[in-house]
This record gives sequence, structure tokens and C-alpha cells, in this order.
Amino acid sequence: MSAVAESDRQSAGLLSLWYNREARQVIIQIFTIAVVFAAIFYLARNAAINLERIGKDLGFAFLLEPSSYDINQTFIEYSSRSSHLRAAVVGVLNTFAVAICGVFLATVVGFVLGVLRLSKNLLMNKIVYCYVEAVRNVPVLLWILLMHGFVVHTLPHPKQAGDIAETFFFSNRGINMPSPTFEPLFWASALVFVAGIVGAIVYKWHAKKVQDETGKILPVLWVSLGLVIGAPLVVFLITGMPIEWSIPELKGFNFKGGVTVKPELMALTLALALYTSAFIAEIVRAGIMAVNYGQTEAAHALGLRNNRTLQLVVIPQALRVIVPPLTSQYLNLTKNSSLAIAIGYMDVTATLGGITLNQTGREMECMLLLMAIYLSISLAISSFMNWYNKRIKLIER
Repeated sequence: MSAVAESDRQSAGLLSLWYNREARQVIIQIFTIAVVFAAIFYLARNAAINLERIGKDLGFAFLLEPSSYDINQTFIEYSSRSSHLRAAVVGVLNTFAVAICGVFLATVVGFVLGVLRLSKNLLMNKIVYCYVEAVRNVPVLLWILLMHGFVVHTLPHPKQAGDIAETFFFSNRGINMPSPTFEPLFWASALVFVAGIVGAIVYKWHAKKVQDETGKILPVLWVSLGLVIGAPLVVFLITGMPIEWSIPELKGFNFKGGVTVKPELMALTLALALYTSAFIAEIVRAGIMAVNYGQTEAAHALGLRNNRTLQLVVIPQALRVIVPPLTSQYLNLTKNSSLAIAIGYMDVTATLGGITLNQTGREMECMLLLMAIYLSISLAISSFMNWYNKRIKLIER
């Protein structure tokens, strides 16, 4: 009887844990984590067994082997004798170039279109509406192909290239522009520039503190421009302008010297930026409409013009609605850059997940690396946007 009673007491103790809300939550979480890790272990073990059956081992030594292929757009030194690892780095930098330029352009165009979408001018309102609906309802791949065809077939040949001051040249081979060569004394200007940025941040913090305590407004903009631009420029001139420029020149059938922005990079960036800007425009419009119109009326009653009302009253309050979905659009633009292979632009998907994979036969390793790279980029973007969203949130007094 004592054994039965002991068993009943243990069962009652387990049931009491389950009926306890906090204990039940912990149990469910532990069970979920166990199931996830068990699934990961099963998949990893299954992959290892299958690789062993076909005579393959899991390793990344292939990254140090020569790549034996060329890349059309490079921001660091690279040749076909470079390693697969260097080719992957070049691909990552090419992805960064598209993501950074695309996000900047999409944000500017999207915000402008979002504001114009609310314009009282009927013609402007309908033009923006037609643009948004036409762009976002066509697959992005078609826009990439269309933009690439437009760039390649519309721009002139190198011999008839358009130019700006005989320094920047535009042709169907891309944009050729001067490239800098830094001399040893240039480090002084770079050091002052970095110090100027730090000084501008500190001064802005000081100006905000002074304004909160006394109400006095300090000239933050002009002081910041002086620290970030003026001081480095003075040092640059004092040190004898320690920089030389390589100017592109037409030699034969193409330009030599300088740096070239390939048409594939131009087309991909424009297509992704314009496509994403249509979604951003709707996000901005929704964010502005979420602000009570009484805020605008109050600003007008204080004598603020429409542009200042939008800048100082409406947009700061609308950002709390705009930023979260804006983060998703930035992530989509970055991941959509993987479609670059359709027009021959060598991003990380084309290099590591395309040519390197086919040459080495290391599909498992290449896919794992590719997933890790995109995951890292996406987490970095999300972390920054979450920090920015937290920084601009409204603080209740």
C-alpha cells in the first residue's frame, strides 16, 4: 500500500507542475527545443550518411583552390588564379554594392512618391498611383531583364559615349569614372575626417543637452559641416592634396584607366530600387495617414508652412508606423539581389552558389556558406533597423 501511495503522490506532483501556468510554459519550451535539436541532429546525421555513401566528406579546403574563372565587376584585386574564397569575397562585396545603393535609392524615391501620393494635385496623385500599381504588380525578375535591356541597348557605344567634363563617360559598357590613388600623407586627412565625425556626434549630444536644460538652440548643422568637411579639407590642402586621379581614356574599343561601373550593376540596382520604391511609397503613405490630421491643423495654427509641418510634425510621428515594414522591404531588396545571375552580374549567389559549386561539386558546403552569408546580412539589417526604430519611438512623459 505504501508503494501505491508513493506512486500516487508522484503523479499528483507531476500534474500540479502541469497545472501551474509558469511551470507548464517552461515544460513546453523545453520540449519544443528538444524537438528542434532532434530534427537538426536527424537531418545532419542523414546528410553525413548520404555523403559518406557517395564517397564525399564535409570540408571547406576547396575554398583555397584556384577559382579559374573571371568576374566582370570587382572592387578588390582579383584574377582567375585567385582562390574560391577570394571569389566569394568579391561576390559578397558585389552583393553589398547592390544592397547599399539600392536601399538608398529606393528609400529616397519611395519617400518622395509616398508624399506625392497624398498630393491634392489630382494629376500628380494619379500619376504616382499608376506608377505604384504598375511596378509592384509585375514580377521583379521581369523588371531586371527589362532594365538590363534598356541600359545595354539605349546607351551609346564607347566611341560615341556621353561625358561630363571629359571625366565621367557613359556607354553601354557602363559608367567609367576616375579612380583615386592615395599618397602616404593622405592618412592625416582620413584621421581628421574620422575625428570630425566623432566630434560632430559629441557636439550634437552636447547641443541637445543644452537645449533641454536652457532652451538655447546651438548651430549643430554648421558646426558638424565644419568638423566633418571643413577640417579634413584644410588638412588635405595643407598636406599638398596627397591624392592622384586615374582618368579613363578611350583606347581601342573600350575605356582604359579609372574605375568602371558595369551595366549589369546599374541595371540590377535601378530595377530593384524602383521596384522596392513602389512598396515603400505605400508604406510612407500609410504612415502619414496614421498621424491624426489634428496634428497638421495645430501646426498650421502655429504658422508652420506645409513643408515644415511635414518635416517637423508629421514625419517624426509617422516613422513609428513606417520603420517596421520598411525593414522588411530592405530585407527583400537584399535577398532579391540573388536574381542577378539572370543578367550575368556576379554576386555571391552567382560566384559561390553557381560557378564555385559547379566546379568543385561541393554543393552542401556552398549552400551552407551561402545561407550563412545571407542570414548574417539579414540579421545585421534587422538589428540596425530595430535599433533605429527604438531610438525614434515616441517617449511618453
